[in-house]
Amino acid sequence: MDRELFTIKEKFRHKKPRAIDVKNAYSVLIPLIKRDNEVHILFEKRALSLKNQPGEISFPGGGIERGEYSRDAAIRETCEELLLNKRDLSIIGKGDFLVNPYSAIIYSYVGILNIEFDAISPSKEEVESIFTIPLDFFKINKPKSYKTKINLIREDSFPYELIPNGRNYKWKRAEGEMDFYVYKDIVIWGFTAKMLRNFIKNIY
Repeated sequence: MDRELFTIKEKFRHKKPRAIDVKNAYSVLIPLIKRDNEVHILFEKRALSLKNQPGEISFPGGGIERGEYSRDAAIRETCEELLLNKRDLSIIGKGDFLVNPYSAIIYSYVGILNIEFDAISPSKEEVESIFTIPLDFFKINKPKSYKTKINLIREDSFPYELIPNGRNYKWKRAEGEMDFYVYKDIVIWGFTAKMLRNFIKNIY
């Protein structure tokens, strides 16, 4: 076999597919917990001192470190944020993932917290507070969804002369939906709401 073809073959022998142009990878846990004989979902309110999304509602999770599997990242981040031991949670399955418009991929896992809610004392550096919402609420109440559009802004130096029809090229516009759940005085929106909606859809 040609040497160059052999080299290419070897490169792809054990290659794992990756999303193109994704620069950052995150992993979250959708944590289930029993309260008052009901299944609840646990959420965090992010610490107000955080640089990114302070005070917003989210699932436990964070960035995947170099050489780390997404499952391990979800467990590690959950333990760090909720100050749990690994034995305090059980992963029951891998959820779906999403690729957002900001060059990031977010993996999700579903887990059960094997600990009483009142025994959880989260890290104050990362978590302002925690709370739960009964799973049945999401079974009955669908999110309110709003259409969104993403407009591409091209640099002044963009080479229009290299593409068909130049400046008159018919660009496709990216469209999506922004979901909102409202529970009492709590608002869950954005990527957390999108993952939550998909999780509920997979169940029911």
